[in-house]
Amino acid sequence: MEQNEALSGATNAQGDQANSNNQSMESLLATESLSIDLPQAGEIRKGVIASIAPNQILISIGAKSEGVVAGRELELLSQEERDSLKVGQEIDVYVVSPEDANGNVVLSLKRALEQLTWDNVEKMIADEVVIDTKIIGFNKGGLIAAVGNLRGFIPSSQISAARRAQSVGDKPEQRWQKMVGQPISVRIIEVDRERRRLILSERAASAETRASMKDRVISELEEGQTYTGRVTSLADFGAFVNINGADGLVHLSELSWDHIAHPKEILEVGQEVKVKVINIDREKKRIGLSIRALQEDPWKNRMAKFSVGQLVEGVITRLTKFGAFARLEGDIEGLIHISELSENRVEHPKEVLKEGDVKTLRIIRIDADQHRIGLSLRKVDSAAFADKDFKMLTQGFKDQDDDAPGGETSGEETTQ
Repeated sequence: MEQNEALSGATNAQGDQANSNNQSMESLLATESLSIDLPQAGEIRKGVIASIAPNQILISIGAKSEGVVAGRELELLSQEERDSLKVGQEIDVYVVSPEDANGNVVLSLKRALEQLTWDNVEKMIADEVVIDTKIIGFNKGGLIAAVGNLRGFIPSSQISAARRAQSVGDKPEQRWQKMVGQPISVRIIEVDRERRRLILSERAASAETRASMKDRVISELEEGQTYTGRVTSLADFGAFVNINGADGLVHLSELSWDHIAHPKEILEVGQEVKVKVINIDREKKRIGLSIRALQEDPWKNRMAKFSVGQLVEGVITRLTKFGAFARLEGDIEGLIHISELSENRVEHPKEVLKEGDVKTLRIIRIDADQHRIGLSLRKVDSAAFADKDFKMLTQGFKDQDDDAPGGETSGEETTQ
């Protein structure tokens, strides 16, 4: 008996040790997995060139395996750019794909350089940087200048008066050819990364009393006041509007109550607009402006007919892991949080709903400032709202009676 117990104890001890070893191994693997920063498509990383061959470049980016620049991504590099690369050199790379058919991370040097340049020019437009560059070409509408590895267009209307005075002739070659190679100072006035559009202005760069002028304007502006200004430049993140000699930013979210993907949808450079000053950072010399603040909020008008506790009909439009979205009358969309779907536990909204379902819902929250409505499916029959439901029902009958011809309540009552 004692021997069996001893054997059993030894077996349990061995099992515990094996489990402990398995747990240690699992913990080690989990820790090792967490320590590896796996690359994601579209991100830019720092890498170190491991090897250079005629048909591929291997670059270490801290992943499980080295990334590769090959095929089309290698062909995008000029011979001059390839010659400048050295083994051991640190370089920015763009992750095209985290894994190809051979298990390699596919990288691009050209796309990384391009994306970083676009990031830089967007910062330049925000900081109103004056760029010293040179004219590298022309077309019938104006001049072309280099900004990093990008080509920016200077429309003839944005060329300085002194330079335009030199443009004599009927043909573009006669007007602009002699200027190619000349130095020029410009400011970026429009950035559209999607269309690869970069618009420059020599005239905007030449007004270098701008700093002192901006100090004066900022000291005179008042938050909450409305001013008339002129659009000076457009970027993916918003539009710059000049007020009394100083540029302020109308962020994309402050352009309109409607969804706007790019300022060019509603504005153009040179357009006169009314703006409201919503914030002034005198230390950083930044002026925040809004156009939509001067417009009536359509959401609040559409919400006038709704109130907390009201029963409404909604069409299920989207399912997410945290809940479902429903469209109400007037194209108002509200969220049914997963906790408001059923009295029973729900792991995912698809257990209860599907897109296209038409449901009676209860409004449980309205956030006018954030344009959000909270809806509930499980509170539709809640006793807590019985009084409100009765009043709404009574009001509904009264409205029907008022709409009847001659104010009569019903055919039955008129015959009595």
